[in-house]
Amino acid sequence: MVTVMNTLAIYEQFRTVLGEERAKSFAETIGTMIEDAKNTATKEDFRILRESADANTARLEAALARLAESQARSEDRLVRLEQTVQNLADAQARSEDRLVRLEQTVQKLAEAQARTEARVEGLAEAQARTEARVEGLADAQTRTEARLDRLEETVQKLAEAQTRTEAKLEQLIEIVTKLVIRSDRHEGDLLELKFRDRLPSFLGRLLRKAKVIEAAELIDAIEPTVGAVAVDDFLRSDVVATGTLDGSSVYLVGEISYTADEDDVMRAARRTACLVKAGLPAVGLVACEKISPQTAEYASKEGVRVWLDGRMLDAESPRRSPAA
Repeated sequence: MVTVMNTLAIYEQFRTVLGEERAKSFAETIGTMIEDAKNTATKEDFRILRESADANTARLEAALARLAESQARSEDRLVRLEQTVQNLADAQARSEDRLVRLEQTVQKLAEAQARTEARVEGLAEAQARTEARVEGLADAQTRTEARLDRLEETVQKLAEAQTRTEAKLEQLIEIVTKLVIRSDRHEGDLLELKFRDRLPSFLGRLLRKAKVIEAAELIDAIEPTVGAVAVDDFLRSDVVATGTLDGSSVYLVGEISYTADEDDVMRAARRTACLVKAGLPAVGLVACEKISPQTAEYASKEGVRVWLDGRMLDAESPRRSPAA
């Protein structure tokens, strides 16, 4: 009965530490050892055995305490390991999520790469066509440059010929100008001779009883009132005549030119003014075959009559008188 109680006490004492199966086995072993000691040993032996068992029990309890501490540390490590495993699991989940996104990104990159390769291939074909066109353009440029070289040579020859032509043209213009001047002078001289000779008939309706006189006949009349330069200028008048204009005696001072210009008008007005300053009534006249509208207008402003190819342009213009 005592042995059973000791065995049960040992079981209860170590059940929590060792677990039910191990505590039961340990209690049975100790109980057997105690029973055998009772049956075979003396009291002294039992005491020694008891002391030995107590020492063993103490050592066992110390070992069990250390085992318990080790178990606690193991459980703590296991908790930390479980946390680490959980962290790793979470990290794995995040990695898998990132991997999925990465796979999607790689897929998109692969598709973009495929499109890029297709575009590159298209660009390569376009580049090939462009190079072919450029090569064709280069050939055409070469031919064009050759044609331009020939054209430049031709243009240079034409320019040289043009220079020679212009030089000859200038010479021809100069010759023609001289001929025109000579012809105009010749025509003017012929017109002057004809006008002086036929003045009464040419001016019969304007200047009645017209008579051509020499300019030198009026030197004595104008010399006292004008200078020598003006007298010499008056003596170069193309024609001077006397006659009756609107019932009054008047002198006519005329410039005769095939083509009248403003210089002819100015000379006629200036030489007429010499007679007016001397107190002689006078009218200026320009006789011509051609005259521009501008020159005719200028003559009208200066009070100079114009005889143009057999007719008077300004028959109503007033004559100059000493009182003017």
